Amino acid sequence: MAKMTTPLVEVVGDRTAKLFSTSLHIETVADLLRHYPRRLAERGELTDLASLRVDDDVTVLAEVRSIQNFSNFSRKSSGNRRLERTEVVVGDGRGTLALTFFNAGWKVRDLTVGTRALFAGKVGEFRNKRQLVNPEFQLLVGGGLDDFQVDDFANTVLPIYPATAKLRTWTIAKTIDTVLAMLDPLPDPLPEQLLAGQRLLGLDSALRQMHRPKDWAEWGAAKRRLKWDEALGVQLALAQRRMISRANPATARPFKDGGLLAAFDQRLPFELTAGQREVGELLAEELASKQGMQRLLQGEVGSGKTIVALRAMLQVVDAGGQAALLAPTEVLATQHARSIEMMLGELAQGGQLGGSENATRVALLTGSLSTRARRAALLEVAGGAAGIVVGTHALIQEHVSFAELGLVVVDEQHRFGVEQRDALRGKAERPPHLLVMTATPIPRTVAMTVFGDLETSVLSELPKGRSPIATSVVGVREHPAWLARVWQRIIEEVAGGHQAFIVCPRIGDGEPESDVDPDDEPPEESEPSRRPPLAATEVIRLLAEGPLAGLRLGLLHGRLPAEEKDRVMSAFSAGDLDVLVSTTVVEVGVDVPNATVMAVLDAERFGVSQLHQLRGRIGRGQAPGVCLLVTEAPEGSPSRERLDAVAATSDGFELAQLDLEQRREGDVLGSSQSGRRSQLKLLSLLRDAEIIAEARQVANDLVVGDHRLTKHPQLAAWLTSLVDQSQVDFLEKA
Repeated sequence: MAKMTTPLVEVVGDRTAKLFSTSLHIETVADLLRHYPRRLAERGELTDLASLRVDDDVTVLAEVRSIQNFSNFSRKSSGNRRLERTEVVVGDGRGTLALTFFNAGWKVRDLTVGTRALFAGKVGEFRNKRQLVNPEFQLLVGGGLDDFQVDDFANTVLPIYPATAKLRTWTIAKTIDTVLAMLDPLPDPLPEQLLAGQRLLGLDSALRQMHRPKDWAEWGAAKRRLKWDEALGVQLALAQRRMISRANPATARPFKDGGLLAAFDQRLPFELTAGQREVGELLAEELASKQGMQRLLQGEVGSGKTIVALRAMLQVVDAGGQAALLAPTEVLATQHARSIEMMLGELAQGGQLGGSENATRVALLTGSLSTRARRAALLEVAGGAAGIVVGTHALIQEHVSFAELGLVVVDEQHRFGVEQRDALRGKAERPPHLLVMTATPIPRTVAMTVFGDLETSVLSELPKGRSPIATSVVGVREHPAWLARVWQRIIEEVAGGHQAFIVCPRIGDGEPESDVDPDDEPPEESEPSRRPPLAATEVIRLLAEGPLAGLRLGLLHGRLPAEEKDRVMSAFSAGDLDVLVSTTVVEVGVDVPNATVMAVLDAERFGVSQLHQLRGRIGRGQAPGVCLLVTEAPEGSPSRERLDAVAATSDGFELAQLDLEQRREGDVLGSSQSGRRSQLKLLSLLRDAEIIAEARQVANDLVVGDHRLTKHPQLAAWLTSLVDQSQVDFLEKA
């Protein structure tokens, strides 16, 4: 008999176990039984062939419509060789799919017109028609490629598993059959009261029904129970972390009358929005508490999050602490430091001529600082002269020390792993307060799951004076002449005294890719014959010699030396450049009010949230902004529909929901960020909001007074096996 922890090799032997290990990284019985069917195929219902996409590795249930054999000679260096080709057409009642077999007469002899079978292979395209080349197949009746017959299933539905070229769905099904036959009855880790209250199947029944359902109802009941396991596992781990965090009090940083914050408020040249005031009061209250602030601040692009964060930092400095602002890029860190110094004026000139009596200093720490500048900054930080410290990953290096770190602000949190953020927090003697900021709106289910330990605030109101942004999709495949109009529009804006961004997806000059964060990339789509993405270094040359000749063009990307980045950005900000050709290094934090037009080239290669962020770089002054999404994606394609959606709304939350709908769940839940294979197979942040909310409440109830789950030892052990702690770390802030 076998248990969940039993190595797979002990149940199925070396050869099969090695195949599963190398193909799917499956090592134990638990790994195998958590490799759930992707879908079910019903015996009387064929696969929708129209849904297949080029380059997908698929398994389809279809019926043979026709078979033709061809024979010809192939010229090789060794002489003529007979090449036999068999063309099989299968159908689903609505469409057809071509199957091409080369020199495989022995393999296809069991295929006859009217035969139904499972066919597996990679979808290709030949003469604009989709096909499978040399697919493997399993007959539903009669013989086949394997001694295991799919027809052995007595049920009306057939499980179709995620498979590989070397490990097909029927082999997985056969192996799971073997394991289930040897599996000991599984004890249930969930309390009986919870099972009864939520009307959940027992774990043993759920796993068996998941793999061998008699009908759709059984499969649905099994999926619901196993989704509950995943949701509760994550929520329990997050609830445990919340309890541990609350047990370690922070240092209270109360508001100080007549301090830096009060002086800063007096010199502000504009009035705070109602939302900024409301969030500011909340942050001030939490900073004054020993409970320790742990807050996520969501704000639309341009909503004024930086001002809110700066006011919180000044309150901490007034109370004797230091504040560290962690930014994802040197461009953003440098711009933050410069803008904070400008806003503070003499309040940032502590110990200098012209500085206010109670002034502090702003220190900048990045990886490319000169040795002299770096040494000076480190001394200011360690000695406490710099109350505000802005930096990139350089802040978390071992030799950086703070006099008294009281607040950590993480900007654009999705660019950082939890280890990096915690490394910075670990530089304080007592846990510092934490403010995490994002300009990418987060759907409610993501906030409950991924940010389960943070309280959430939202800034949705834009400051007065912000101009509207008009977004248009420029389809150059259907209308090639429209590209010339894009360049003309940029020339018109420059002639009117304004500036422009041109954004490319790649750097170029032999570099592999751009500054694009892989987590921001759009869902994978199969569009044949896609050319390489446009590169900034190549585009700027073509524009300078062609349609934008005579304009002052600058180039900015993440691999430029820091001095060059700073020089280019300063020149653009000062109006000494008309057009900035860049990669996504300008996605966040860049504030040039005079920039009114942005052209995003190969726009289909960017994610929804990323396009929304890029668009936020324009329209920051009095003049209206124009964003042009230039694409070769054909009308009606998923890429084009995504761009049309971005153009149709400026509501970040609506776009975030669209982004969630189009992304793979594993990406949202942290598998790509952690670099580990996700153990969350079924839970959908899009569809399972109710389960997530209920699991969150149950988890909170279970950990109150018992955060180590000592009253539920089976549940504690099960939690460890289902969601390891390192993955939960990534889930929190992926």
